[in-house]
Amino acid sequence: MKRLTLTIIAVVLIAGCKNKTVVADAFGTFEATEVTVSSETSGRILTFTATEGTEIEEGAEIALIDTTLFHLQLNEINAGMRGVRTKIGSINAQNEILNQQIDNLKVNIVRIENMLKDDAATKKQYDDLAGQVAVLEKQIAANDTQKASIAAELSVYESKKATLSEQLSRSSVRSPLEGTVIEKYAEAGELTAAGRPLVKVADLAVMKLKVYVSGAQLGGLKVGSECTVRVDEGEKGYKTFPGRISYVSGKAEFTPKIIQTKEERGTLVYAVTIDVNNDGTMKSGMPGEAIF
Repeated sequence: MKRLTLTIIAVVLIAGCKNKTVVADAFGTFEATEVTVSSETSGRILTFTATEGTEIEEGAEIALIDTTLFHLQLNEINAGMRGVRTKIGSINAQNEILNQQIDNLKVNIVRIENMLKDDAATKKQYDDLAGQVAVLEKQIAANDTQKASIAAELSVYESKKATLSEQLSRSSVRSPLEGTVIEKYAEAGELTAAGRPLVKVADLAVMKLKVYVSGAQLGGLKVGSECTVRVDEGEKGYKTFPGRISYVSGKAEFTPKIIQTKEERGTLVYAVTIDVNNDGTMKSGMPGEAIF
């Protein structure tokens, strides 16, 4: 009987040792990289395709703000630019005519030079032709100066057009990252303003477990080191994930608890962030444990 009792005690002890769970080194909660996407222009929301809980790719359009006024202004600028280019074309045509007149006068000047050798022409005739060439050349120079002024005007139009084009592109609200739409603050048909939040997008593919460790634990932790992260599964079980330390605070702080005893307020800890690939199990605010 005594031997049977000892055997039972031994089995219980062995079973207890096998079922004993490894104690976690640190505890904390999961956080996701969240970005609040706002409108960069004001106007009515024409389309708003994003819905809460849907996956969205980086650069995908979330909403489109009314661009009618921008298009009207762009049409006005394009008309102004066409008018300016017409002026430049007219001046170029005038210069071509003046250059042709100069070429004709130069031919006559050569003839007068030959006639002067035979005393068949007068010096006045030569000077008159040379004077006409000089006048035409000055007219061309004046036209070129006018072209420079018109080109500056065209440059102003081009700058305004670039500004409007940028405003048009910003009227299309796009996601800055690949993630999940977790909150939606507006609907299609509503009026929005520049800077007003439209949606919140979270990168749930990689969750961050933020834990706090003591100074004694800090010495063995380095950025890039691997560790084990686990979350509750069922009443007594755990689900484990591989994690990688991405941040170790270099500054101590008081224990971050809402309610602290006098003894706990004197305890200094260091924040550590662990990146964990999420299979859909982890959610923002969920508690987690780290084993280093």
